[in-house]
Order: sequence, then C-alpha cells, then structure tokens
Amino acid sequence: MKIMVAVKRVIDYAVKIRVKPDKSGVETANVKMSMNPFCEIALEEALRLREAGHASEVLVVSMGGAQCSDTLRTALAMGADRAIHVSTSHSLFPLTVAKLLQALATSEKPNILLLGKQAIDDDANQAGQMVAGLLQWPQGTFASKVQMDKEAVGSVTVEREVDGGLETVKLQLPAVITTDLRLNQPRYATLPNIMKAKKKTITQITPEQLGVQITSDLEILEVFEPPKRKAGVIVASVDELLDKLKNEAHVI
Repeated sequence: MKIMVAVKRVIDYAVKIRVKPDKSGVETANVKMSMNPFCEIALEEALRLREAGHASEVLVVSMGGAQCSDTLRTALAMGADRAIHVSTSHSLFPLTVAKLLQALATSEKPNILLLGKQAIDDDANQAGQMVAGLLQWPQGTFASKVQMDKEAVGSVTVEREVDGGLETVKLQLPAVITTDLRLNQPRYATLPNIMKAKKKTITQITPEQLGVQITSDLEILEVFEPPKRKAGVIVASVDELLDKLKNEAHVI
C-alpha cells in the first residue's frame, strides 16, 4: 500500500506575524519557516502505518518555490521514502492545490492521501475536502484516530472530531484523510537521518507537466492586524456588568 502525504511550508508557529506596510500580505523575508504542524501530524501517521506493516511506501509532496525543498528534506529525514516538489512561483489557493493533488494522485495511485486539516497561515481547511470531491474518494476529516481494518481488507476506520464529540466512519480505499491535533505526537528527525536526507533526490515537476493551469480564483484585497483589545475593568455588581455588556459591548 502506498500513502501520499501533502506538506506545506509556512511561517513557524512561534514567530510573531508582521503585516507588510502596503497591507498586501505578511512579511516572509528573513522569517523562520517550517513544516505546517498539521502536515507533520499527517506525515507521522503515515510513517506509523508503514512501521505497522500496513504500507510499503510513504511519498511526500509539496508545492511552491525552491525553498519547499527544505520542507521536503525535513520530511525525508523524518522517514519518508520519496519526495516530489511541484515547482511554481505563483500563489496557490485551496482549489488549485486540490487540482494539483488530484493530478498527482491520478499518476501515483496512492491508497491513502493524508494531509493536515488546515495550514496555520491561511486556516482555510478546504484542500482536503476539495481533492476528495475531485477524485470522488471517500473522506475522513479532522481525524483523531486512524486504524486499518484487519477483517475488512481495503478499508480504514477513522475516528473524527466533530462539534458534538467523536464520530467513527469506515472508508473504502482509496480515501482522503485530514489530520487533527490529537492524532499523534510527531517525531524529531535524528542527525544521521538529516544527513542522509541531504543526499536523497527530490523529483521536480511543474503544474504544466501535471496538466493543471494555475488561476487566481481568489483575490486578497487587504491584510491588516486585528484591533488591539481594550484593557479589562472590574465591575462592582451584576447590574453594572449587564449594563456594560448591553450598552458598551453590545453582545446582549
């Protein structure tokens, strides 16, 4: 069984985000970048499935500029077998990402497509659902537990987090699974594996080779920081609290 994992290069979660002076986006120059945390969880789950004997190959893919190769090297150092870099300088929005993943899944024919439920830069939470729709594969989103079925060969059971608690679904393979935070704790890449990953070949491919035309289906009008919160106050009574909530905060 082959598992394909999509990983994204984002601004590190510990970095304070700064908006560009022209409000066209956020500053990425000279800013620490890393693998999207949800993508790390997806990769870790794929590696655990391989180590349990359920998969024979873990393929990682990333899309974007030349710096994406660093993210793929990290994935290889964690234990991935092979890496594909879809090289493009264009901005990629969820629908385009889904079309590229569809093309890769059609050519690579994985049994499971794993990806994080969302990226921490845009918080879109759309690519997984879109690619499942394009491929017409069953999907298990927000997965907190993934278990291969021993009795029903060719299916996987996914425990997913929903507003009302936990929901368990059984998916026929091939399937798309998006991972939530509580699925696992990603491993650290060891120094020997980091050195080995530097020598591994990353396959370069373009959207044109995949037959996908990149179009700007979204337009960013303006990016701005949220307004600063006012300092809190201590109220003397419940009546005063209700008055402020009604007449100042306008929440009741």
